[in-house]
Amino acid sequence: MSDERLKEYSEQKLEACRENDTISDVVFKEYGVNRGLRDQNGKGVLTGLTRISKIVSFKNIDGERVPCDGELWYRGYNIYTLIKQLNGEYGFERTAYLLLFGQLPNSDQLEEFNSILAESRRLPVNFTRDVIMKAPSNDIMNSMTKSILTLASYDDCVNGDIANSIRQCIRLISVFPMLAVYGYHAYNHYEKDASMYIHRPLEGLSTAENFLRMLRPDMQYTPLEAKVLDVVLMLHMEHGGGNNSTFTTRVVTSAGSDTYSAISAAMSSLKGPKHGGANIKVMEMMDNIRENVSCYDDYDEVEDYLRKILDGETFDGKGLIYGMGHAVYSVSDPRERVLKAYVEQLAKAKNREGDMKLYNAVEDIAPKLIGEKRHIFKGVSPNVDFYSGFVYDMLGIPTELYTPLFAIARVVGWSAHRIEELIGMNKIIRPAYMSIMKEKE
Repeated sequence: MSDERLKEYSEQKLEACRENDTISDVVFKEYGVNRGLRDQNGKGVLTGLTRISKIVSFKNIDGERVPCDGELWYRGYNIYTLIKQLNGEYGFERTAYLLLFGQLPNSDQLEEFNSILAESRRLPVNFTRDVIMKAPSNDIMNSMTKSILTLASYDDCVNGDIANSIRQCIRLISVFPMLAVYGYHAYNHYEKDASMYIHRPLEGLSTAENFLRMLRPDMQYTPLEAKVLDVVLMLHMEHGGGNNSTFTTRVVTSAGSDTYSAISAAMSSLKGPKHGGANIKVMEMMDNIRENVSCYDDYDEVEDYLRKILDGETFDGKGLIYGMGHAVYSVSDPRERVLKAYVEQLAKAKNREGDMKLYNAVEDIAPKLIGEKRHIFKGVSPNVDFYSGFVYDMLGIPTELYTPLFAIARVVGWSAHRIEELIGMNKIIRPAYMSIMKEKE
């Protein structure tokens, strides 16, 4: 069957699939099943227990569930505390140790862990040429996933042994920045006809520093740039365990599959635009606003245009203000609160104060408009995606690397959950689906 005939056949069968596979919200309500494992208030259905992280968005006060400022906890430590404790140091590696092993490292433990990570930042001989540079793609997540699965072929011991899984997780955490950056450079060279350069990571540098060093032609970066990126990575490392990609990691792990397969599955989840690509939509929306708003200080003008976006009259016609609202948080997203202070510093250093004014205006106006125009069950506030794309833009990171950068951070959380699943659960995750099929004679 030719590709053209297969395409035509598939289009013909689309209506049959729609007719037989559509299930309305009414039916979900009739059987008491929560679509997407979330109730109308956005609260997720409990599917497991974890000691790795916690999200707080409501508190019980006098027996009443009251929305509160969002909190994010890693292994018993508030994210604000972890960042405050850094005292100018880089925190990605220290926080990775905490998430993986359940305790903060002392100076000797951190030094040893950093040394292990540095020694693990190596790819097999000719891997970059034979795997990453072959069949380059503008979808760097696909490129990385291919590389992850191929790395299994170079591993002499691919099994579910826990110590072995820890080794594999640490190696993947170490090489993820290389897989992302090298994948981008291959695409940039072969598909966009730009110059090719492959810089090796340098021992003694942090993950954030090495990422910028490998990405940029001159390998140069400022301490502020590396520090802001380090904080972004810390904020994206883990998020309560209830997100799609982390749940995917645990489901695949529970089946007894190997580390490379579990992390590849998580990558396939994260690349979905409903999960890992929200900051790109924020950037596209902000570019559209810049084209149609002349004065960023004029809140009335900004508000008028945001109303048009909400009414579906402009931008992508979907009636959404991207970067606003979250499935869990209502009053505030703690990651956004932390990140904004660093965004302001970077905007000043990059002479982007004008753009910062526009972001502030949208942040102030959008929640009020959404509250007026939408029937919502909880508050609306900016989420971390509202600013993360702006940060990446100021750092000169191409949009093709936005979601891969998310993965570079989140692979730590995936790894921690894989280890916890292997040690603490030992039972395959097998959810139930209620059949509403009608029997036919």
